[in-house]
Parts: sequence; structure tokens; C-alpha cells
Amino acid sequence: MVQDKTFYITTPIYYVNDVPHIGHAYTTIACDTMARYKRMQGYSVRFLTGTDEHGQKIQAAAEAKGITPQALVDKIHMNFKDLWRVLNISNDDFIRTTEERHIKTVQAMFAKLIAQGDIYKGTYSGYYCVPDETYVPENAMGPNKTCPDCGRPLTIMEEESYFFRGSKYVPELIAFYEEHLKAVMPRVRYNEIMSFLKGGVRDQSVSRTSLKWGIPVPGDEKHVIYVWFDALINYTAAIGYLDDPEMFNKWWPHVRHMVGKDIIRFHCVIWPLMLLALGLPLPVEVIAHGWWTVDGDKMSKTKGNVVDPVKMVNRYGLDPFRYFLLREVPFGNDGDFSELALVGRINSDLANDLGNLLNRTLQMIQSYRGGVVPSCVEPASVLSGLFPEILSRVDEAMNNYSYDEALKIIWEFISRANKFIDETMPWKLAKDESQAERLSFVLLNLYEALRLSALLIAPFMPDTAKRIWTQLGQSGDPLAVQYDAFRWGDGAGANIQKAEVLFPRIDIEQWKKDREMENTAKIPEPPHEAEIGIEDFGKVEMRVAQITKCEEIPKSKKLYKLEVDLGYEKRTVCSGIKAFFTTEELVGKRIILVTNLKPVKLCGVESNGMILCASVKKDGKSEQLTLLMPEKDIPLGSRVS
Repeated sequence: MVQDKTFYITTPIYYVNDVPHIGHAYTTIACDTMARYKRMQGYSVRFLTGTDEHGQKIQAAAEAKGITPQALVDKIHMNFKDLWRVLNISNDDFIRTTEERHIKTVQAMFAKLIAQGDIYKGTYSGYYCVPDETYVPENAMGPNKTCPDCGRPLTIMEEESYFFRGSKYVPELIAFYEEHLKAVMPRVRYNEIMSFLKGGVRDQSVSRTSLKWGIPVPGDEKHVIYVWFDALINYTAAIGYLDDPEMFNKWWPHVRHMVGKDIIRFHCVIWPLMLLALGLPLPVEVIAHGWWTVDGDKMSKTKGNVVDPVKMVNRYGLDPFRYFLLREVPFGNDGDFSELALVGRINSDLANDLGNLLNRTLQMIQSYRGGVVPSCVEPASVLSGLFPEILSRVDEAMNNYSYDEALKIIWEFISRANKFIDETMPWKLAKDESQAERLSFVLLNLYEALRLSALLIAPFMPDTAKRIWTQLGQSGDPLAVQYDAFRWGDGAGANIQKAEVLFPRIDIEQWKKDREMENTAKIPEPPHEAEIGIEDFGKVEMRVAQITKCEEIPKSKKLYKLEVDLGYEKRTVCSGIKAFFTTEELVGKRIILVTNLKPVKLCGVESNGMILCASVKKDGKSEQLTLLMPEKDIPLGSRVS
């Protein structure tokens, strides 16, 4: 049976309101590496990435800036496109959920499911996570009715909704997974999905009436299609589901989705149930990777430890960054990002192992053979005998998305080549004319080990592979060489170029000093108000209060009308924090309230107090805002002093 060498791989589409970070970089680099690897194996490859641009957070952010949501996403989606250029991502397409091809496909699929009775109208009441824009079943909630993914409090919501009759297709999906054990990878995620499916799946709410920034339900435009239902369809919209059946039928039966483990239920439950209802083939594989921590701590904007991929690339180079992400963590597991560990990989794996092998080999060919790679009667060696096994093991690892294992295997080969130098001692052979043939044999084998190592690392570190390729005197791009052309001995007669250092070693002590100086750099002192005495401070009455109600003020772009409970009384307070919080995020929060300010009328509403917040400002404007809240659950009305 002839293997169909067609391969369609996708990243999730990234939410544009997020700042691109190491998690986005990791998923996309992993997909890019696989796409490059499959191309070198002779596959016809399509690699898709893109951005998710609908939803409540985008609508609120646009309103806060006084612009339309479309204007906002047109600008900020470029954050991802720009990062992919920095990371040398080889995607074939970039889809946005605000594109016409996507919108039309979503509406066509929605209409089809309505027509066949798989989408129906009802009323939905449940616990809703505003930041993640999703309802959370009670059996999936975190402690104290919190979102299992982001940990934030859930809000009870009730609204008219369209529902997808996904429960109808659950038995068929279970049967599919029982027959296709690698449809969800790694195995721990497969077990998680099967357990979830066998526990029962309710019909899914797939529309909203409380949201305007989204794709209207065809024929009922007061409803907007649920952002997750909308987003998942991008994978089909990008390959012509609606208007190019030839293209769609070429790629869709060979689709693989790579996602973070936090969105695996959408991709392994909701999405395949939708596909079954639409009569479409299910994804060949959904591959879920883990999360990244930073120096053992959870990554968050609040902690200020979010890893900026651009900063890492500028500091250490692109390929070392790519190598570290793929080598450091078994794919599927959670990983810890440490700059010190990255420096260690650069010094040991890249500078010592690969860099030294290249420099030593080229210098010896230059010194002993005038820069021309020698030929020999019999080029076979321990290295040539090992190479087919290395190639086979790398392929097995890559077929399981075990990037770390593939790199370990490649480095076994590089280490064996370094050992081959020590075993054969070319510098001694060069002193004995009778050993000329033996020296040619050694130099040719070392050259071939490097040439084929460059081909092996090309999908992982394309720039580095090209630099090695050039120094080896080879023409063209190593990524253009097909795997079936990987032959031992083809390098004889090549004219090498001058050896250049691939990866300069990083002085650890100096590196530590530089990081310490960076971390302790003095923050410019802000302007201060005039000094006051304790008696002046004592005049300010601050008490613990709880926000019980939050409403928008129609006349204002910045203000919320809040009802706060002090325990002994309730008050109305106007607060200019609309740009930073949704109404659902604020209700239930305990805050610190200045209670003895003179009342003031704002946009026709009398405000009796002021909420305390801390802000981060740029150019005089607040970029971030954090509510000041009591650490412990102390009684409402308690005096703050």
C-alpha cells in the first residue's frame, strides 16, 4: 500500500488580546519544526496558524479605547505575525476569524446544523467564566465555584441560547477513539478525554445575546455565535470548505491539531462532535502539550515573570531559543523555563558538542588536505554504520511528536563523532605519510557526520543548519534536501569554507553579574506630593467594602456605577475603571473604599466614595490597574489605618 504523503498541521488560533509569550512561541515552533521535517520527507505540507478576534474582552477593550473592535484587532493581530517573523515560522497560511472566508464558513455550518436539527433554541442558565468566555459545568468547577482553567470566580448567567445537540454523537466519538488510540496524544490526555466522554456530555450552548462583537447567527441576528464554536471552524475555512472542495478534500483527511492542554476538551470533544454532525472526517491526531512555568513559578502578568520570546531571541539568538524549548521538556509534559538552563544548553550542547565538532573537523581538513574533502577507497566506519539507526530512531520519535527525544538521538550521533576524533587521533596520522589513506578515511567520515547532522537539525534549527552547510562548502538550502537523498560518502571533493564559531561560549560568572545588574536596576523615582503629618492622614477614612452591583453609565466611556456594601450601609460609587475590568469581574470583590469624600455628581450619578487602586502608567496614562483588596476575609466596614 502506497503511503499518502499529505500532512496538514495547525496551531490553535491565538486570542489577539493576549500578549504573545513563551507558550505561544512553543506551540508554533513545535508545529513549524514538524512542518519542516515532513517537507524534508517528501510530504505535501500545509501549515496553518492565525488569530481569534471575537469576544467580550475585545469588545470591552475597543470601547475603552474609543475605537471599533475591528480597528483594534486589525492593529493587534500584527503582534503575532511580527513574532512569527522573528521566530522564522514557515506557515503557509494565517487566518483571522474576522476574515470573510471564515465568517461565511461559520454561518454556513451553523445553518446546516440548524436545518438538520442538530442546533435548536432554548434557555441556558449556568456558571460562566467571563475572561475565558465559557460556561463551566458544575462537575468541572474549581474550588469555591471558580474556573478550572484560570481560577477566577464564576458568574451565574441566564440567557436565550442556541444549543448544539452534541450528546447525540458521543457514542460514535467514543467508538472512534477506542479504534484510534493515537487520535489524542499523549496517552494521559487520551485517558482524560475518554473519561470525560464516558461521564456524559450535555448539549452545548453555542450562541450569546449579551455580546455584539461576533458572527451573527444566520436568520436571527440578535444572537452572536459562541466564540469557541466560531473559532474551531477556522481549520476548515482556511482550506476551502465552502468554495474549494478539491482543496478541502486534499487536506482535511490529513489534519493534525497541536494545542495546549487547557483547550483539549474543545478540540477533542466539542470539535469532533461538530465534525460528526457535519459528516466530516475527524482529525488524525490532536496533540496536547503542557504549560510552562518560569524558574519553578507559575507565569503571570501580575508576577511580572512572563517570558518575552523576542527578548530571549535578541539576547541568545533564535536557534538556541528554539533548541532549548524543544529539547528541555518531553513533549506533552509541563516545563520550566530557566535562563540559566538555556545558557547551560548553549554552552554544553551547542558550543561544546556541535560547535567544537564543526571547528575541529574543518580546521583539520584545511590543514591536512588544503580545504578539500578527501575521498577514500572504503568510506564505511562506525559512524556510517550508526547513521541508518539514528535516522530510523529520529523518525520514530518525530512520529510521536517527541521532539526532545529526537534531539537527544541526534546529539548521540554528534557525541559519537566527537569521540571518533579522540579514538582516531588525526593529528598523529598526519605526521605519518604511510597513514595518508587512513587520515583521508577519518576526515571524510567526520565531514559526512557533520553534513548529515546539519540535515538532521535543519527542521529544528534552520539558520544553524544553513550556516554549517555553507561552511561545509555545500550549495543550496539543507531544508531542500529530501530524506531519501541522505547518503553516506556524497561529500568527497567539496571545498570547505573558513571555519567560524557557531555558538560563542557564555561566561557564566559574567552572565550572573549582568542578570543581577538587570534585576536590581534602579527604578526612576516618581514625583511625590508634599509631606503630610499623621493628623492629616488620620482625616482620611478608609473601610473594607464589597461590590454587590456594577452597571455601565450610558453617558460615559470610562465610568462604572457601583453599589458597594459596607456592612452597616450601602452606597453608590462612580469609578473610572471601565477600561480594565468587566462588570462580571467586579461583582463580589472586596475592596478598600475612601468613605469620607464629599459626594460628587458624575454623568448625572451621585458618587459617595472612592475605590483604591494601584496603577502602572506610561506617558501619563494607566496601562494596568489593580484593585487594592484585603488579604483576608475580614468583616465589611472594618477601618483601614
